[in-house]
This record gives sequence, structure tokens and C-alpha cells, in this order.
Amino acid sequence: MSNIQQQDASLKFVTLISIVAAIGGLLFGFDTAVVSGAIGFMGDRFSLTDFQVGWAVSSLIVGCVVGAAFAGVLSDKFGRKRVLIGAALLFIVSCIGSALPDSFNTYILFRIIGGLGIGLTSTLCPLYNAEIAPARYRGRLVALNQLATVTGIFLVYFVNLWISNSGEHAWQVEYAWRWMFGVGAIPGIIFLIALLFVPESPRWLMKQGHREQAFTILNRIHGSELAKLEVDDIEQSFKQKKGSFRELFQSPTLKAALIVGVVLAVMQQFTGINAVMYYAPEIFKQAGAGTNAALVQTILIGFINFVFTIVAIWLIDKVGRKQLLMVGSAGMAISLIVISFAFNAAETNSTLLLVFLLIYVASFAVSLGPVVWVIMSEIFPNHVRGIATAIGSMSLWIADYIVSQSFPSLLASIGSSATFAAFAVLSLFTFFFTWKKVPETKDVPLEQIETLWQDNLSARTLQPVEYEQAR
Repeated sequence: MSNIQQQDASLKFVTLISIVAAIGGLLFGFDTAVVSGAIGFMGDRFSLTDFQVGWAVSSLIVGCVVGAAFAGVLSDKFGRKRVLIGAALLFIVSCIGSALPDSFNTYILFRIIGGLGIGLTSTLCPLYNAEIAPARYRGRLVALNQLATVTGIFLVYFVNLWISNSGEHAWQVEYAWRWMFGVGAIPGIIFLIALLFVPESPRWLMKQGHREQAFTILNRIHGSELAKLEVDDIEQSFKQKKGSFRELFQSPTLKAALIVGVVLAVMQQFTGINAVMYYAPEIFKQAGAGTNAALVQTILIGFINFVFTIVAIWLIDKVGRKQLLMVGSAGMAISLIVISFAFNAAETNSTLLLVFLLIYVASFAVSLGPVVWVIMSEIFPNHVRGIATAIGSMSLWIADYIVSQSFPSLLASIGSSATFAAFAVLSLFTFFFTWKKVPETKDVPLEQIETLWQDNLSARTLQPVEYEQAR
């Protein structure tokens, strides 16, 4: 087989595996967004208070935090593939259970179960893709997970609309919300079946001492010559390293990588994206839009999020992670400043608000949305990647919970203008933090990233080096 044929076959194999893993992202998006269409009918069915409405939404995030917290330990012990299979089962059980309850507390229980599955997949799908993908394609293949997530969100808007239009109000209150949750079991089953046909992560196999199995998988990805070199490098990376939780906080180099991962994870949420995505209709209503106009504008935001995530996948292995983060965070900051001034004006210009909210969402979708997950899956050494990525993912979900719960209170207390100004300041912080501390990992093999973290704590001098050059 020629080199070109080998590369084509490898890319098809890796892309297929990555698409399967990214289905977990679709479930992630679907399950987090489905409640937006169901909550009104559920409120009538169970006579929910305002607090219970909030709990109906945020209970899922509580499960996400717990799932993310245990994702690293479980995947290091049982393997990435087995834990993802377990997450698929949790999705299916949650969707069916959320569709059948006769009490609100039973619904909450099954939503938390679904959150456990989301916490596991949001951590392990990008990690699995990073450990499978060749360096030159790793960014776009890991970013497929974010594309799948926004696809799931966009898709569920239309599924909810179709279901809600299938009957009168009495039917909607009793059955529509049940179908909305229950439909999620279908992609969950597809995900479960597809996972049975993908290989385990070769890096996890090497950690367990299964060298031949790891080589077989890497041979299909790189060809035999590079596979041998990569097996040697992976094996060397595990020598005399136990990958303990204590080591992660005691080693200066590991601590530097962890700080970068956690700060980016938190900033992905603290810059306000889910405040906009969860509460977009209310934001537009505050600007004077009617209910129907607010819903249409919200769907437009979802569409822009989807389109610019595709743009990010196209750019991430061409431009690089760091450049996208800097351009995107700068665009977010500028947009948020204009939005803040728009709300501070005597009369809010709804058209201006819509335009700059769309620019803000586009800037996020091309940068912090996919790139944070990519970087978190890359920057940690093999022996602590599972634990460290779980810490980053858990931090992200905690930040999501804080923003989701505090945003309505912030609007009521300090107002829209000050709230969006605060998001702008945090976006500027993200820009400067990225400039000073975040490494460029484009085209860099995972084991080389590990070595250069050790060589240079600032990690500002990473250079793409192919295996042939490095050897």
C-alpha cells in the first residue's frame, strides 16, 4: 500500500471512530436542551413553583458535575470504551425514566441519572478522540464532539416544536413532554450499538500493558513504521509514573497544565454563553421584542452557533488553537461591550442587540466552544490525562451551574448592562490569559506536548514536530 493510500485509509478509519464517539456529544446537546420545550408543560402537569422549575433544569447539571468528577478514575480503571458504554446505558435509562414519571421527584431522579451520562461523555468523548487521532487531524476530530453537541441542541428545537404541535393543550400537558424526553432514547441506543464496534484507546491499552493490542490499532492509524515509534514513545511516557491525584497537584509542570485546563474550562462558561443560550428569549423580550419574535431570534442564534462550529472545525488544524482562542475571545469582548451599551441606552435598539449577540455567539462557536475541549484533551501527560481532564470538565460544569443559577438574579439586581459588561471583562481576561499561558498544540504529538511542558513551564514555545523529525 502506498503512503497516500495508507493516509487515506487511516483518516477514514479514525474519522469513523471519532464520529461514533461524537454521537455522545449529540446526546449531550439533545439532553441539555430538551427541557426548554418540556418545562412549560411539566409546570402545568405537576403545578411547579418557580424554585421547582429551576430545579427541573439545573438537576441535570448536578448529575453532570458528579459524572465528570468520576470520569477520570473510572476510565483509567475500566477503559474509555467501557465507561462510554456505561454512559450510553445511563442516557437510555434517563430518557425512558424521564418520560414515564407520575411524580416530580421521580423525574428529578432520572434527570440526575442522565446528567451522570453527560458528565462522563463530555469528559471522555474528546479525550478518546484525542488519544485515537493523528496529530495533524486531532483538532478537527476532537472538535467533532462540539459540532455534534450544537447539532443536538439545534435538532431538539425542531423535535420539540413538532411534538408540541401534535395535539391540543390537554394532550401537551399530559403527554407531549414525555415524548420529548423519550425520543432521546433513540440516539442513545444508536450510540450504544456503535460503541460495540470501535476499539479501545491505544494509550489506555498501553497503560494496562497490552502492547500488541495497542500496536494493532495504531498500525491502522499510522502504518507500521510510525506505529512502532509511537508505541515506544507512549511506553516511555508511562515509565516510573503512577498518575496519582496527589502527583497532579505536587508536580510544578502538571500543576501548570492543570491551571491552564481549569481556567479555560471555567472561562468558557463565565464569559456568558449559556446565559445567552438558556435565557435568549428573555433577553430579547427585555429589548422590546414580542414573544414570537424572541423565539425566532433564539433559533437564529442556534443556527449561527451551528454554522460557526463547522467553521471552527475547518480552521482549528490550519490556524491553530491559540489563535482561534485569542480572536474569538476578543470578538466576544467587543460584542459584549456593545451589548452592554445597548442595554444602557434610553431606548434599547433590538436590531443592534440581535446583530451583536449573533457576533458574540459566532465568536464563541469558533473559539471557546470547541477549542477548550480540544486543549483539555491534549495538554495533559498520558499517565494523568484521565484524572486531569475530569477535573477540567467538572470545573466547567460547576461554572455552568453558577452562571445558569445566578444570571436571572444578576439581571434583577445589577441590570442587563452591568451583567454583560462583567461578561466582557471576563472575555478580556480570557484573551490575555490565552496570550500569556496557553500553548499552541497544533500538529504536536501528545507525547511531545508532555515533554515540552516539562521543559518549559510557560509552554509558549511548542513547535510542531513529526515523528520522523523528532527521531
